[in-house]
Amino acid sequence: MSLGALISAYQEDDAGSLKALMPIAGRTLVEYQARCASAAGAAPIVVMVERVPVALAAAFERLRAEGISVVPVSDPNDAAARFEPGMPILQMADGIAPAVNLVERVAEAEERVVATVPDDERHQNFERIDNEHRWAGLALVDGRTLASTAAMLGDWDLQSTLLRRTIQAGANLAGVPDGATPFIADAESDAAAFDRHLVTASRQTRRDWPSRYLLPILEEFATERLMRSPVRPEWLILGALALTLGAAFSFTRGWLWPGMTMLLLASPLDLIAERLAILRLQPLPARLLSRRLLWPAAGIALLALGWFETRHGSGWGAMAAALSAVAFAEALRIERGGLAVPGEQWLFGIRPALFAAIPFAALGWWSVLLGVLAVYAAASFFVVQHLAHRIARD
Repeated sequence: MSLGALISAYQEDDAGSLKALMPIAGRTLVEYQARCASAAGAAPIVVMVERVPVALAAAFERLRAEGISVVPVSDPNDAAARFEPGMPILQMADGIAPAVNLVERVAEAEERVVATVPDDERHQNFERIDNEHRWAGLALVDGRTLASTAAMLGDWDLQSTLLRRTIQAGANLAGVPDGATPFIADAESDAAAFDRHLVTASRQTRRDWPSRYLLPILEEFATERLMRSPVRPEWLILGALALTLGAAFSFTRGWLWPGMTMLLLASPLDLIAERLAILRLQPLPARLLSRRLLWPAAGIALLALGWFETRHGSGWGAMAAALSAVAFAEALRIERGGLAVPGEQWLFGIRPALFAAIPFAALGWWSVLLGVLAVYAAASFFVVQHLAHRIARD
């Protein structure tokens, strides 16, 4: 049966503003919660709210523009009517910012479950369940319990009453793993700390040596600065593509160092875009056209350099080296596919080729650089071919 989600968004902080509007990861908390629920497969996503101020309405519109349908309701019976009686419902507490993997874990439970943290000083801001447990802000309830709770609610709080009735109905209490405790968004310092936690959690294993050893500091810095901005990850990919094509044009005109500079500026942009997409729980499409064009655009830039060197004293050898590098690089890409090979970070790629080129460019050895890249691409291809065939035999 499909999964629904019920998010509470009516509590206020000390300043009188809704906790749901606290900034988290560049958006409001309720947007983050709704994206977590959507990532777990929840639909519909019902938000229980007493009033809808302008900022909250704007947040709902942004979610709808992203294809996430959010239904605001103010009456508990109206909320219950949005779900089928037997439907599992992901209940998310007001002001709670959980990690998406914890949300998915609760949503995938086969029966009613309540996520808990220990009843100790470190978790004193979480709602107490008993002498040993406090509620971590996530639970998997069902439509019948929600409907019966709404029918008898009266002046009681829906969030807490639904939690109590779910526990009384025999829900399992599941402890939250170490390091996965949700944040309670009740102060700016907490929001900033959660942002830092998200940035750290969004780190991905990199498959080439520049992104693994040279670019992490820059990538981290840029991600932190952009996560609260309106910049979309797709814009960064388009920027990288534009810079790469701009470098190709510069090479045809003999503006070699401006071209190298544009390539260097483009090199971390797709990594930063990937991090932003993960932070906003909107992974970049696997077949995003602008991203797929980065590889042929880099090949065009390399051929443009070979063409310029051929016309300005290096003869046909420069163009032959550029063509060889492009051909072996494409053969390497096809042979490698998604195969993980030992030492793969040292193989030829856009970033490895670019950073390997810097010493030769600094010395003005542009034709030598083309030959080195051809050898680098060829060696990488033969290594991967050997490993791929050995894996196939085994």
